[in-house]
Amino acid sequence: MGLSNAQLRDHLDAVAAEDPVVAGALERCGYPEERIRPTGYRTLLRTIVGQQVSVASADAVWGKLEAELGEDMQAEELLARDFDTLRACGLSRQKQGYARSLCELVTSNELDLASLPADDEEAIAELVRIKGIGRWSAEIYLLFAEGRPDIWPAGDLAVQEAVGRMLTLSERPSEKETREIGARWQPHRGAMAIFTWHAYTNAAL
Repeated sequence: MGLSNAQLRDHLDAVAAEDPVVAGALERCGYPEERIRPTGYRTLLRTIVGQQVSVASADAVWGKLEAELGEDMQAEELLARDFDTLRACGLSRQKQGYARSLCELVTSNELDLASLPADDEEAIAELVRIKGIGRWSAEIYLLFAEGRPDIWPAGDLAVQEAVGRMLTLSERPSEKETREIGARWQPHRGAMAIFTWHAYTNAAL
């Protein structure tokens, strides 16, 4: 499971004790709330469904899929449905390809979500084998579902923007710069990522 509120506080307090900039931002913005998602293929399928559509649209498609495939939404059930059936649920041709890629890897046991590699980069490499799951989606899964403490999604624009504001940089740092900046917050970059999303929408930063 993802990092709990208590873990977030502990990790952020540890960073703040070493970094006065983070300490000041934490004082202004307060602690973020936990973001926890279940482990397993359903969370990745939900990620695929939600790509490039509104939350309301994603919820509507998910509801139709549950009605068609059953609440457990087994991977085998999705693979057994034809194009038109899944299209009626709201899945485009592209998203059907992504969903089938995920389900085929899971049902063939080529992807074992219960025992991803302990090394974060190796785990990301496993997840991006799924069509439609890029580095950012893999990082979000590892952070929110598995609660890995040192995940740092430096490619996220909100993370970049919040880091830039926190450090009073003249412009938003690039992904490479954000990754380099984040190195100082190891091994608690996961909590820092969640804090940056929280701070991004906070007028106090």
